[in-house]
Amino acid sequence: MRALALALALVVAPVAAHAAPVDSTRVDSIHVTHAAATAGELKAALNTLLQEHVYLAAGATGAALGGRQAEFQAAAAALDGNSQDIAKAIGSVYGADAGTAFLGLWRRHIGFVVDYTTGLATKDMAKQTQAVNALLGYTQEFAAFLSGANPNLPKDAVAELVKAHILTLKDVIDAQASKDPQKTWATLRMAGMHMSMIANPLADAIVKQFPSRFAN
Repeated sequence: MRALALALALVVAPVAAHAAPVDSTRVDSIHVTHAAATAGELKAALNTLLQEHVYLAAGATGAALGGRQAEFQAAAAALDGNSQDIAKAIGSVYGADAGTAFLGLWRRHIGFVVDYTTGLATKDMAKQTQAVNALLGYTQEFAAFLSGANPNLPKDAVAELVKAHILTLKDVIDAQASKDPQKTWATLRMAGMHMSMIANPLADAIVKQFPSRFAN
């Protein structure tokens, strides 16, 4: 377990801090641009990206808890590629600086998820509690970022939605650690479905803020 904790620390930190550029072979339709995206395309793109985030995160944590190092490294790299894609979508609406700021903020919660997974793997309750508290505090910071960018996104409502994302993902990791495949897949399905509760209001708020940019 100590080896697993060390591996997580050595692999995830470099992936988050020094990620490679987004793979140019990824499907272009998931990238949001003012010129091409309709309101429906925006909503579909955000749903795809945010649900992909959940499944890639679960792939990384499952591989880490199972001690499958090569699989974990690949999943962690793919997860960060997804993070860059989400940031690119945000940047396409609010500008490159906002996209960069979003990426740094988004990567932080992935780091806290890694901390929680490490705590589970090493049976370190203090580390688990610290990670959960950090994630709950993060909900306020993330909500402030989004509500500051878009007045149609109330801070408290955003914080509750992000909190639900964190807790549903935590349920997945707990199920993975318990080695219960039925519970793992059931919780993963719930966590993935929940992301539409973030993607849809976010898309609606962006369209409301910039109606001329998105054709109906």
